[in-house]
Amino acid sequence: MVKPKKALGQHFLTDESIAKKIVDSLSEQGNIIEIGPGKGVLTKYLIQNSELNTYFIETDKESVEYLNELYPEVTDKIIEADFLKYSPADIFGQEKFNIIGNFPYNISSQIFFKVLEYRSQVNEVVGMIQKEVAERIASKPGNKTYGILSVLLQAYYQIEYLFTVKEGVFFPPPRVKSAVIRLKRNDVTTLDCDEKLFFKVVKAGFNQRRKTLRNSLKAFEMEQNDQIKELLTLRAERLTVVDFVTLTKAIKN
Repeated sequence: MVKPKKALGQHFLTDESIAKKIVDSLSEQGNIIEIGPGKGVLTKYLIQNSELNTYFIETDKESVEYLNELYPEVTDKIIEADFLKYSPADIFGQEKFNIIGNFPYNISSQIFFKVLEYRSQVNEVVGMIQKEVAERIASKPGNKTYGILSVLLQAYYQIEYLFTVKEGVFFPPPRVKSAVIRLKRNDVTTLDCDEKLFFKVVKAGFNQRRKTLRNSLKAFEMEQNDQIKELLTLRAERLTVVDFVTLTKAIKN
């Protein structure tokens, strides 16, 4: 029997209908990574779909042993590893792949930052995360929840908030509600600016989000036309992805 471990942020989903609904939310076929399968509530439905080439990455040794016993037909695809430290290239090389999972709350943001690293390969992500984080990722400019992940993910992905999940369908139940979101890769291959610098500008803008961008971005020297001057009078939460690209392009050298 697998016991949920607080240190790993484990809350096992017990509602089969929700598990199936999450898997059915995948619109892409082909290569899939399930992050943190735990006791295999999603794994069961992923295995049933012959159109999916699914690998399962789990850091909990106890869960890995349980999954190997429960699903002997995919033991060669169950990998004991920390997804944040694992290279998907070891499985798929340079091929495209998708991601699904009930993501541990304590690393959900880090998972999405890793998705950004592999944005040229990750076509789709379906993940259950803390409701607050899901709302932040899907948030639009002008909202207080709009932040770093909102801008960076929306630069490359279309974000859909799919549905809310109540606390009572987990063991142990978390203290907050969860939500399932879907990210689908948009048509942006590369941004029309230095992308590494873009990431730095977005992070700097939100690190002092109560200040106007003139103050939070004062470390960057910019060519200032009327448009740039206007943008710098605003706070980061008011800017679109395009606005942040415009600021990045204005930075000298």
